[in-house]
Amino acid sequence: MIRLSSNINRQAWVGRHHPVLKQAEPMSPLTVGNGEFAFTVDITGLQSFPESYRVPLGTQSNWGWHSTGGRRKYEQEQLRLKPYDTYGRPVGYAADAAGQEDAFHWLRQNPHRMQLGQIGLVIRLEDGSEAKLEDLQAIDQKLDLWEGIITSRFEAEGLPAVVATCCHPESDQLGISIQSPLLAAGRLAVRIAFPASDVESDEWAESVGLNWNMPNAHHTMIESSEAGSVKWKRSMDDDGCTVTAAWSDGVLRRVSEHEYRIEPEGSPDKLLLTVAFGAEGSDRQIGQSGFHEIEAASRQFWRRFWLEGAAVDLSGSSDPRAVELERRIVLSQYQTAIHCSGSMPPQETGLLYNSWYGKFHLEMHWWHAAHFALWGRTAMLEKSMAWYNWVLPVARELAASQGYEGARWPKMVDPDGRQSPSPIGTLLIWQQPHPIAMAELCYRSHPDDKTLNNYKDIVLESAVFMASFAVWDEASKRYVLGPPVIPAQENHAPEETLNPTFELEYWVYGLELAQRWRERLGLEREPAWDHICAHMAELPVGDGDVYMAHERCPDSFTRFNEDHPSMLGALGILPGKLADRDIMRSTLNKVIAEWKWETAWGWDFPMAAMTAARLGEGNIAVDVLLMDQVKNSYFPNGHNYQRPGLTAYLPGNGGLLTAVAVMACGWEGCTDDRAPGFPKDGTWVVRSEGLSKLI
Repeated sequence: MIRLSSNINRQAWVGRHHPVLKQAEPMSPLTVGNGEFAFTVDITGLQSFPESYRVPLGTQSNWGWHSTGGRRKYEQEQLRLKPYDTYGRPVGYAADAAGQEDAFHWLRQNPHRMQLGQIGLVIRLEDGSEAKLEDLQAIDQKLDLWEGIITSRFEAEGLPAVVATCCHPESDQLGISIQSPLLAAGRLAVRIAFPASDVESDEWAESVGLNWNMPNAHHTMIESSEAGSVKWKRSMDDDGCTVTAAWSDGVLRRVSEHEYRIEPEGSPDKLLLTVAFGAEGSDRQIGQSGFHEIEAASRQFWRRFWLEGAAVDLSGSSDPRAVELERRIVLSQYQTAIHCSGSMPPQETGLLYNSWYGKFHLEMHWWHAAHFALWGRTAMLEKSMAWYNWVLPVARELAASQGYEGARWPKMVDPDGRQSPSPIGTLLIWQQPHPIAMAELCYRSHPDDKTLNNYKDIVLESAVFMASFAVWDEASKRYVLGPPVIPAQENHAPEETLNPTFELEYWVYGLELAQRWRERLGLEREPAWDHICAHMAELPVGDGDVYMAHERCPDSFTRFNEDHPSMLGALGILPGKLADRDIMRSTLNKVIAEWKWETAWGWDFPMAAMTAARLGEGNIAVDVLLMDQVKNSYFPNGHNYQRPGLTAYLPGNGGLLTAVAVMACGWEGCTDDRAPGFPKDGTWVVRSEGLSKLI
């Protein structure tokens, strides 16, 4: 029996899932952060043993970026574009590195997100040697999700230490408390070191760690110093930042140009330390609060976060998988809040370490952040939505350069909205309707003139490009998409791809939403958009009455049954105006049975779950959402693992939250208000509150 309730004990619900580690977890470090800044720690609560971890222990922000050799070493205009025949006219794409490798790869790598610094403990053993990770005993580390504080307990040669780590919710400051007799014995110090930022490889996966190999490529200078405090000025090429630290006891000692230590003085057994990071000229606060102020602010923020957002309680379920699903729900809310709720779309690894050089992928923005609106936290989505207005002129320029109207949103971008060259990314289009869909979610939360005015240009100019991109095929009397185009399932040649299933559905969905916005704004409907929606190509159907990847791909389930089964998104992520439910049901069953799921990505599992939910297949929805696959595994810290080098994948977390909202609350037009996407066999008891329906 499925029951709904409005009185979930939030603290008990969250408290069931505090990560507690009794040993070092090299793949699962814990993090504190605020959406703009994050700090990832090892078992000591700081970054003391980074060499023992397989995930980089990072300190990253949304404002800290660096360009090797200067910000204008190469310009986009210097690239030679690869022309693709587009219905009789050549359209250039930055898709070919041949003969221009230096510029091509530099523009992909730059700017890249900086690792701002590393803060760790230096522990001495009785014989004077530095302790290694294996020298620590009695490990007990807990991330208190209710308060956003990590408390780390351990012993070194029988002497205990307790470290508390927290982050200010509104400024990029860390609060650190260290209590241990090791301090009084002179055997514990704090190490603060600054790495280089330069990329060392053309392959991003080879440049994910902190760079300690180029000491001459950057500079660390003490700008001011007095007893108990210091301010460093960091610089590299045209970029830099400031770092300030204040501590309760001890003296600062310079070890090398880029490494300093705070060493105990006298016989204190407690050290309070705050460290603040900031970019010069940034509007982010660069203050210096005390530890107790940061601790109190963290507690207040996180308690409010858990009390004010939505909740899904599965504790009454008899299905043994319910415990794990609820754990993923709670931890995914924490991880997306600290990694995906900032002022720009996040990179796929959030603020842990650099994937794709720290740049963000706009086709993943919906997966990172759409769930915020469904879980009662629309303000967290709106922070990054503002970025589209800021870079709108760049998107207009990209569309115009290719002979299109409106604004074209690229795939892999830097903070200024400039696309990165790529043989794949430049030809993707499924990110284009995302801003329309997310703006609509914001409007559903706040249906007022302010919301309309905030996003009207984003919505309307996105739609103008979409209408401009669709091509009227006179012979078949229909509008088509591509070629050239690369669909969401990226293993298709752009010259051969015609009418990818998901993109066809998304084009109609986006244009129809844009028409609603025109009407809300008091404008006439755009006749051309209505014509496109009424005459869009049908979703391509192959043998066995199943949807194909695209119209020219009859081997969608033989040669191409790997990567993303994106045809499922046409009815699941989307309401499926063009989709036939019976054909989609057959498609879902075939995907479940024949797809190479080991090649799928973290968001593919929730995508399939949403399709199953809309088809009334609650058992399939749960089965696929919790499918036993490596890329659908979630570490003790709540991160979704993909592969070596991509040990955290936030689109999986965000996708899971969206899928659970759909399964527990439903979608627009759904008449079943009793968790329509969960099994009806009595094994699931779903208590939810605060959720909104997906459109």
